[in-house]
Amino acid sequence: MGKKLKKEAEPPPKDVFDPLTIESKKAATVVLMLNSPEEEILAKACEAIYKFALKGEENKATLLELGAVEPLTKLLTHEDKIVKRNATMIFGILASNNDVKKLLRELDVMNSVIAQLAPEEEVVIHEFASLCLANMSAEYTSKVQIFEQGGLEPLIRLLSSPDPDVKKNSIECIYNLVQDFQCRATLQELNAVPPILDLLKSEFPVIQLLALKTLGVITNDKESRTMLRDNQGVDQLIKILEAKELNDLHIEALAVIANCLEDMDTMVMIQQTGGLKKLLTFAENSTIPDIQKNAAKAITKAAYDSENRKLFHEQEVEKCLVTLLGSENDGTKIAASQAISVMSENSASKEFFNTQGIPQLIQLLKSDNEEVREAAALALANLSTCNSANANAIAEADGIDPLINTLSSKRDGAIANAATVLTNMALQEPLRTAIQGHDVMRALHGPLRSANTVVQSKAALTVAATACDADARAELRNSGGLEPLVELLRSKNEEVRRHASWAVMVCAGDEPMAGELCRLGALEILEEINLSLSRKNKFSEAAYNKLLNSNLSLKYSQLGYLSSSNIISDGFYDYGRISPGTRLLPLKELCLQEPNDLRAILLINSKTSDISPPPSTEDKSSDIGYGRSISSSSSLRRASKERANYRFSTGLGSPTEEKPEPASGRNTSLSKSTVKEKGLRKGRGKKEEEKVKEEEEVAAIPKLPGEGTTDKEWFPPSDPDFCVYVHEVTKSILPKTNIRDQIEALAKYVAEKMGGRIPRDKLHDFSWELHISELKFQLKSNVIPIGLVKKGIFYHRALLFKALADKIGIGCSLVRGEYGRAWNRVKLMNESSKGVIGVPPPPENYIVDLMFSPGTLMKLRSKDADLYRFL
Repeated sequence: MGKKLKKEAEPPPKDVFDPLTIESKKAATVVLMLNSPEEEILAKACEAIYKFALKGEENKATLLELGAVEPLTKLLTHEDKIVKRNATMIFGILASNNDVKKLLRELDVMNSVIAQLAPEEEVVIHEFASLCLANMSAEYTSKVQIFEQGGLEPLIRLLSSPDPDVKKNSIECIYNLVQDFQCRATLQELNAVPPILDLLKSEFPVIQLLALKTLGVITNDKESRTMLRDNQGVDQLIKILEAKELNDLHIEALAVIANCLEDMDTMVMIQQTGGLKKLLTFAENSTIPDIQKNAAKAITKAAYDSENRKLFHEQEVEKCLVTLLGSENDGTKIAASQAISVMSENSASKEFFNTQGIPQLIQLLKSDNEEVREAAALALANLSTCNSANANAIAEADGIDPLINTLSSKRDGAIANAATVLTNMALQEPLRTAIQGHDVMRALHGPLRSANTVVQSKAALTVAATACDADARAELRNSGGLEPLVELLRSKNEEVRRHASWAVMVCAGDEPMAGELCRLGALEILEEINLSLSRKNKFSEAAYNKLLNSNLSLKYSQLGYLSSSNIISDGFYDYGRISPGTRLLPLKELCLQEPNDLRAILLINSKTSDISPPPSTEDKSSDIGYGRSISSSSSLRRASKERANYRFSTGLGSPTEEKPEPASGRNTSLSKSTVKEKGLRKGRGKKEEEKVKEEEEVAAIPKLPGEGTTDKEWFPPSDPDFCVYVHEVTKSILPKTNIRDQIEALAKYVAEKMGGRIPRDKLHDFSWELHISELKFQLKSNVIPIGLVKKGIFYHRALLFKALADKIGIGCSLVRGEYGRAWNRVKLMNESSKGVIGVPPPPENYIVDLMFSPGTLMKLRSKDADLYRFL
């Protein structure tokens, strides 16, 4: 037999590539392999890239630069399970890089990632796909994509996964998604609360913590709170608080309970099951500051409901809060103070804090922490509102000084709250006096200048409450507080304007303050405010009227009315009617003006002046009037003689006395040189005697005391005739015991001095205009003292009647009408009318006739026709 030969192996086909094993050490090479059509190469390349990405953020950035993301996105839907799994794992890691997130959003791969959450996929794919979504959901745009592409439902389903990593990633992604309201609403529809509650039983604290955080967000909605209550979630939360080993979860559990307490039904259920008592005990006994703080916040949120406040009071929550005030942690003190602020809405709680709580809060006002001071001041503000007992308790606990010191705090809230407390306390006169004794007006200077409108408003209100006394108002003026107060009237904030107007109204209670306010422009600002329908308020109108009462000349010019309580004093002048917004010039400027064709200005002045001008070296043949030389007049000479005779006969003074006679603002006596000349009259000729007489008569004409003196010594023109009027009515009319007789006598007296009775049909022949023009020409001024007017009509007589009536205490008003009309209104008891037994009839209004039948009183009816017929 022949020898057997070996069979030769057949060579491989010529079109088949021989297998090649490559070992790559460059990431760029592996990235190129992602475009290979071979599953084995793709799987190994993905595995290598996954390991490379795990090593750090720099490697993730390198892969992004090498362009690995785009080919990897195509592998998410690869038919080979290993390739798809490895690609998903890579995206789970890469998605933590912000630049990768941005690129993934642009490539729109969210749908492909969500598809990996399907139930039939492997647990590993679920883990890394959910991890990718958790990383992506940290940004708002990605949240929207996940929600719109239906990612919420599969994530909720994965909460029941047996794998803890899948649960952790899913609940983390859900937590990020529910920050948006739409996602929370969809979560309720998908019944997500039960599976989230199940996560509280997890062995892994991170899963429990994420579950509690998610519940803390979704329970802001009432529907979710109801679902939590129906699934016994509150009981689970209380058990977590009772478990000391779960103290790392207590803070988040308290946050969820705080939301649940806002729901009345949940609150009742917790209270009935004893959970509320456990909660308060837990908060009181805990040694962890954050837990105490969150417990106080939970009480605060729930106490906004009145029914909840009642339940809290039944559980003696006040004791718990007072204990928390003594915590060493500032955050706990702030939270407890805020809870007290809300609980003070309950009257029973307010009473409790009267003895326990207020002293501790006052101590907190001395804290170095501004937020603590603000919270304590807020609590005191609420406790003292409409509660005089608590306001007294604050004072008894020496709280005034800390409160005033808080007015200089750096926090606007603390300043506003402290001002509110002081306002509440100042409603009681003893406390207001105590506050005034602590230099409160100076302390309010800073808050009045604050840029914060709340602080401005509260500070102005405090001024209104504390400036009720003259000393306090003087302190405010001396400390420079009026200027910022007046500036607040210009505020665009309605409440600031209202409270500033209120304060101005209070401050205008005395003349010095009113004068200073007017000097600072308060009257003009208030007038401007009241002309605006949108800006004016009741207080601005009241403040304006109060200031007008201190400037009766302006009031009568603008309003045309003075009430019986508006007492005309010396220096009052009737300029005539002016329109709103028109500035009324001061009397000095009006006196120094040249006469013109405008209406004469009537001056009331009963003051006398001891100031005598130096001897004149000018021509003795000229008169001096209001600072300008005028010609002598026979009518004025006659008036001068009459006044001299009256003074001699009544003992008011002698024209031959060497001592100068006092006159209101003008020297009505003779100069020393004139007196000397009188002694030499016998040796002079007739012409010289006449010249001396003219000088005497000129001296009797009212003059400005400022003639020959400095500007600071200016006084209004004196009115000797009016002084005589006052003396005569005081002597002859005041002693009358019947008020009606006084009014009738005064009316006749005024008519007599103003030209007598004028028949109605002769009124047009009464040449009062010429008389007034002569006086203006002779005085070289538009300002005419009322005593010089010897021919007067309605408005002259009504003004004189009002001025004299005020001097002797007859109550009457002054009303300006049209066409030169003016009248006086008085109130008298109607003797013929009978009131109810034991109750006198109300007084009736009468108008005093000063023209046609002086002394006649006509009852004023509601119809204007009666008034015009009378006039």
